[in-house]
Amino acid sequence: MTIIPKDDHVAAMRYAMSLATKSPPKPTNFRVGAVLVKIDNTSITTDGFTLECPGNTHAEESCFIKLAEQHSTSEEHLAEVMQSPHALYTTMEPCFKRLSGKLPCVERVLRQNSWIKKVYVGVPEPETFVGQNTGRRVLEDAGIEVIVVPGLEAEILQIATAGHLAPEA
Repeated sequence: MTIIPKDDHVAAMRYAMSLATKSPPKPTNFRVGAVLVKIDNTSITTDGFTLECPGNTHAEESCFIKLAEQHSTSEEHLAEVMQSPHALYTTMEPCFKRLSGKLPCVERVLRQNSWIKKVYVGVPEPETFVGQNTGRRVLEDAGIEVIVVPGLEAEILQIATAGHLAPEA
């Protein structure tokens, strides 16, 4: 069982960043890492990264898919089996819209708001694909605390945008 030192949000975010580097660089997505951590004992319950699971998955989605498999349930029914309050650490704020038509990560987190109480983010989602992300406000309006972990922005964006085309001069 991996444990994040209590209140060491930078360590948790660095762990998520290490996951993000496992995502294949592509010009059509961000490389993101996510970690679900029990609030009471700071143990890692599961983790994920962009495109880890089949089907154009985002990092948060990969976490939920893997956790559902661990509990022999579906992502939609995770809230019925998860009892401990958790924090979600994600290198980039959860998406509020997906061009693929899949359920946005903000909606996925909202389905789990009985046990996900805090979301720590490394950077806001750049406006590259879907414009301004309103996800933070939606999460906060639902009672989920959203906290930015400062100081890693440049590193996170370098990882996230690997594989993107350089802007033309």
